[in-house]
Amino acid sequence: MSIRTSLKKVLPPISITEQEALEAGDVWLESSIYQGKPDMHALRAVPSAKLSADEQAFLDGPVAEVLAMVDDFDLQTAKHLPQNILDFLSVNKFFALIIPKKFGGLEFTPYANSTIVATLAAKSGALAVTVMVPNSLGPGELLMHYGTAEQQNHYLPRLAVGQDIPCFALTSPEAGSDAGAIPDAGIVTKGMWDGKEVIGLKVSWDKRYITLAPIATVLGLAFKVFDVDGLLGDQVELGITCALIPKSHPGVELGNRHDPLGVKFYNGTTRGQDVFIPMDFVIGGQDNIGRGWQMLVACLGAGRGISLPAMGVASAQTAFKSTAEYSFVREQFGVPIGRFEGIQEEMADIAGKTFILEAMRVLTTEGLNLGLKPGVVTAMAKYHMTELGRDVVNTAMDIQAGKAIQRGPQNTLASAYVSLPIAITVEGANILTRSLMIFGQGTMRCHPHLKEMVDLIHSTEKGADARFNKVLGKTVAFSVKNAFRSLSKSYLPFTRGAESALPEVRQYEKRMNALAAKLAPMADLSLLVLGGDLKKAEMLSARLGDVMSYMYAAMAVVRFYEQRVENRSEALPYFEYAIQWCLNKGETALNEFIVNFPNTAVRGLMRVLTNTYTTAVKGISDDLKRKLSEASMQDTSIKAQLTHLVKVIPGDGNHINEQAFKAKHAVMPQLKKIQKALRKVPVIPYVSFENAVSKLQEAGELTAQEVALVIEYNDKRKLAIRVDEFTFDMDLLDENLELVNEKESVQANAA
Repeated sequence: MSIRTSLKKVLPPISITEQEALEAGDVWLESSIYQGKPDMHALRAVPSAKLSADEQAFLDGPVAEVLAMVDDFDLQTAKHLPQNILDFLSVNKFFALIIPKKFGGLEFTPYANSTIVATLAAKSGALAVTVMVPNSLGPGELLMHYGTAEQQNHYLPRLAVGQDIPCFALTSPEAGSDAGAIPDAGIVTKGMWDGKEVIGLKVSWDKRYITLAPIATVLGLAFKVFDVDGLLGDQVELGITCALIPKSHPGVELGNRHDPLGVKFYNGTTRGQDVFIPMDFVIGGQDNIGRGWQMLVACLGAGRGISLPAMGVASAQTAFKSTAEYSFVREQFGVPIGRFEGIQEEMADIAGKTFILEAMRVLTTEGLNLGLKPGVVTAMAKYHMTELGRDVVNTAMDIQAGKAIQRGPQNTLASAYVSLPIAITVEGANILTRSLMIFGQGTMRCHPHLKEMVDLIHSTEKGADARFNKVLGKTVAFSVKNAFRSLSKSYLPFTRGAESALPEVRQYEKRMNALAAKLAPMADLSLLVLGGDLKKAEMLSARLGDVMSYMYAAMAVVRFYEQRVENRSEALPYFEYAIQWCLNKGETALNEFIVNFPNTAVRGLMRVLTNTYTTAVKGISDDLKRKLSEASMQDTSIKAQLTHLVKVIPGDGNHINEQAFKAKHAVMPQLKKIQKALRKVPVIPYVSFENAVSKLQEAGELTAQEVALVIEYNDKRKLAIRVDEFTFDMDLLDENLELVNEKESVQANAA
């Protein structure tokens, strides 16, 4: 019996949906990480993303206008996004960011798409979700890539100007992330259309969680097709198919709404029972029956790599800006709270992670700008950028404390805090992305020989054994090279190498090379020992995926620092924290993988290959945390660069915070003079800042001009640290009490 035949009996078969997912998308920088040789030259050679004149004009014009129109607190207490906002979005082509110009769209780059969605998200989660869905996975993108000329010419111009509002229905109550389990079905049959009997599909579906469904005029639908009567051939199950159905089509039910945590974007259900549709409704026509899953997976880049990560970045930038400014102007015991070490530790974490997020956003969209659809990279971006955004917002909530939990127009964190779990849940929970997708897809796509070897194992072609043996030889040689590279870079630091011209980067680039070299043989040994069972060992594969992801994040951080920061001396503590955090997390994930590997002998070999005999990883020093926390409270170009998505609108919470922050920096010489004077001439009783300043003026310690400046600052400071308050509605209280008493009475009578 040949090796190939033996492996065929051991390895589980790959389903059609798995096969299509593995084959979809492109391979990019992640391949070099997986193979143990991060391609820093290719990283540095990626063309830098910039906004075109039209894209910048759109941000300065329609985006700025709609931000001024939206009061997110009012929106939180409303029923839905107001019609005038929806009309503005339609007329100004917010739903046509990706539609080609020849169809009336804007045809913006992925980088511009990301920047626009993130800018909207920094203001309002509901606004951002409403815009991002038509520009992500949905009818527009599917039509662009797979629609017939007739479908494109009919729908794309209508979608571009908001004449049609699209939604796309994939998720069913019985099938979320498991697309292969979709129960929604279309049966090939004959029916009447335009007065003639034609071959079409009788479709039944029940979908939920569909964004824009309550207001959609055209429904994108995914379902399985069955040809039980053999009208199209001798195959019964034809596979997942995507169709486009007008809301007005008989039998289509759209309208019922969900309430996603009170965030007021439209989200709801769609249903249909035995709805006959002609073949013309199938996206791409009859030839595309059964290609739906392949089409969907190939188009996931926009959602994974642009929209959802953009929401994580926007939330982090909003949290970083408001928390840094609040920490500087909010004082306790006469000292800004940002100077207390407990706050400094958390503030540094916010600043460092915001640097990572912006770096990953830029690099990922630069890859998409190249026309690539890197499935593994976009999965990394979706998982880690939404999770990091959540981490930053949660930490900011802790620092701002009472100010953060009081809802109102001045609260800059509430929208992000509520919206982020929604972004994380879209397209499957992050647990799924981390545990199954990143390393699972990464292994098959990034290994130079594995996919071909697996295909040959399941092949029935003549000569498959000989071809398999040849590929197996290449695989063994590849693994041996990986093992020796890991030994070399683990025990001989001088072999690690670095290409950067910046000395502060070179030390980390060497560390990155060592970590990637260790990853490669760990992946090889896992596949050799666990084989197909690695798919079930989700905790192990998730850790290997983490190593890949943190390496990708580290590459993004290096590129951002080298090529995009405006002042490296100001940015240095941000860079050092960010790169150290990424590498620490990657090294920790590798250690935990080795410690938990089930085979004792192989675990020992792994330790030898990686020089990993302890789980200890060098942490980020307290000195760096203090330095970065102090830097984050300065009014610098790097702080502006890492908060550029937050557009300050006069009178809003961000404007109030920023005014106090800048005012304090402007009067720092006077405030130091006041502190010095108070030590020399104590004011008893102190009572208030205003009283102390007045007494110091009387004593000749301050001039009238200095008093005016510091009083103006103090007024702005007091406004910044206040929280919203509302009059109490006694009538509403009485109504609520009546309802409670009525409910208790009903319960008592029932008992």
